[in-house]
Amino acid sequence: MFDEANVLIVGANRGIGLGFVQQLLGDGRFARVFGTYRSLESASELMGLANQFDKLICLPLDITEEVQVAECVGKIRADVSKLHLVVNCVGVLHDGGLQPEKSLRHINSENLLHYFQVNSIGSILLAKHLLPLFKHKERAVFASISAKVGSIGDNQLGGWYGYRASKAALNMFMRTAAIEYARSCPKALVVTLHPGTTDTRLSLPFQGNVKPEKLFSVERTVTQLMGVIEQLTDGDSGQFFSWDGSRLPW
Repeated sequence: MFDEANVLIVGANRGIGLGFVQQLLGDGRFARVFGTYRSLESASELMGLANQFDKLICLPLDITEEVQVAECVGKIRADVSKLHLVVNCVGVLHDGGLQPEKSLRHINSENLLHYFQVNSIGSILLAKHLLPLFKHKERAVFASISAKVGSIGDNQLGGWYGYRASKAALNMFMRTAAIEYARSCPKALVVTLHPGTTDTRLSLPFQGNVKPEKLFSVERTVTQLMGVIEQLTDGDSGQFFSWDGSRLPW
């Protein structure tokens, strides 16, 4: 699927995003790797890779700020005329005082807004500004990391209101963007991906309930998701896939 490809990993400073950068830098099919980070303080490992690999370009980006999204995409467009793979790995589940709600009494409007800004709105802002870089005649993929708990049909346990709803909104945003992309840049596929429970900072407080065989290393998760991405076909745009390639219900 990829040959002399240009890739953008959003949220590349840690976790799954950093794992994607590490894997793709060693893959000769990718000519240019752009990786974004929100703060320099959290990007030391990413910057270290940039010192080792000329093809890695690091860019600051807070996807909740549209001005920054536009500026970041502008810098990419000054370097390359097209992208072949974009993976948005930015997401929040807990952060300081932000914790997933166990019941209605824990609902807080500020926290809900933050979930949506990071997990939902940021991705559709990316879709808006990246569209010109997908207007080419080569196969391309725009993937956003979602979560199985964002499936309305699969919700049997309740709780986690903000995270669930913001991931469901992400799925709807990208499903809708896929329809417009099909008209504007028909070679680009837009999908959302469930990575499984991965051993990262995001899942750390909740790993106690996860069976060891269901807790994936970052390297395994990236390999599995790349396998899903590379197996995508024309009819898959706008779909929601699990790490094993199966389609998830909305």
